[in-house]
Amino acid sequence: MASIVGPLRGLAVALAIVGCAPSTPGGALSDAGDGGPPWDLSGTEPEPRPGMIWIPPGVLLAGTPPDHLPRVADEEMAGEQVVMRGFYTDLYPYPNEVGAIPTTDVSQADAKALCEATGKRLCTELELERACKGPENLTYEYGEAYKASICGTGVARSLIPNGFNVACASPFGVHDLHGGVWSWTSSLWKRDAAKTGLVSVRGGNGAAGDLVGRCANGRGVKAEARREDIGVRCCAGEPNTFEVVLQVTRGEPLKWQPPDDHLAPELEKILPDEIATAAEGRRAEDHFKIERLWTWHPLGNEELVVAGGCAHPGENALCGIVIGRMRAGAATRLAWVPSDWWQPTLGEGDTARELYLQGGDRNGAFRKKVTYAWGRIALGEKERKKKRKGMKDPTY
Repeated sequence: MASIVGPLRGLAVALAIVGCAPSTPGGALSDAGDGGPPWDLSGTEPEPRPGMIWIPPGVLLAGTPPDHLPRVADEEMAGEQVVMRGFYTDLYPYPNEVGAIPTTDVSQADAKALCEATGKRLCTELELERACKGPENLTYEYGEAYKASICGTGVARSLIPNGFNVACASPFGVHDLHGGVWSWTSSLWKRDAAKTGLVSVRGGNGAAGDLVGRCANGRGVKAEARREDIGVRCCAGEPNTFEVVLQVTRGEPLKWQPPDDHLAPELEKILPDEIATAAEGRRAEDHFKIERLWTWHPLGNEELVVAGGCAHPGENALCGIVIGRMRAGAATRLAWVPSDWWQPTLGEGDTARELYLQGGDRNGAFRKKVTYAWGRIALGEKERKKKRKGMKDPTY
């Protein structure tokens, strides 16, 4: 376990959880190294190394804060701050040459050997995150807003020449961290005790470009895997041995609960204005009232509250559900989903990330798919039951 010494001791304690509790709920950053802590941020840049960039000492916000989206709650730290020592990283994926096709179809052991043969080493996953986020801890290497064209993300294509996406560079000047191949790291995948024997890979590409293209995104892969979309990027210098360790809690996907006298008023505060004020000037019992409450666990380490009810502004009711996240006793709205004239009911979908809202209007009953999309809520169109030939009961 690393010790914390020197004039920045108090700051360092606040910035990083170091080795003390690798299994604390919500996650911890552990430092398995024997070297001294990198609290001195005033060091000068060392001698240049051909084909490599020096990443200076600094503070990395590891992972994604809960209020930043998209976010994979069961795979990422919640914006934990950790002070890192300086290190070198290659400008491009191995063989680290502009115009070359990255080397792939190698295991982690093969990747390690390629780096060591040139006097280098595999990067740790947080070193690649630091190299990507830059000194301002950006979400993407080019900024906070996702732009598919800069790194060519959002597609499955991976074997493109180094430097093909010229603008795809981090503030430190590291190229092609996304849009091409994933990179093996020296870090074990410690997000979930149920998933053992995996190694973290970083970078890469995928159809969900705004998710995969983030600097904080990672993936767990078997160390012996040889895939055409996983390559190598080398680092040098004393390694930063902090590891991402998460304790993942998975609750019941959807659970009904009785209305809560404390929770309901907080959720009523996050109703859209047009819903909250729909029955103004009418009797108190006509105002929107939360009458149904559910807890939704769409994935590990994520708990949402779903509240349903109706307002009665006129002849027809105005009903629906509000989906929120509770933080320190206060609610934040993720979505409002109308069920129109009918009191809303909920049913589970094919996965924990999907729900079905049942409602009704002048044309009768309908349902809508409600999908958790990495912190955001996506809504489907109204679906109505149809009676098919030979079937006794109608189906969607």
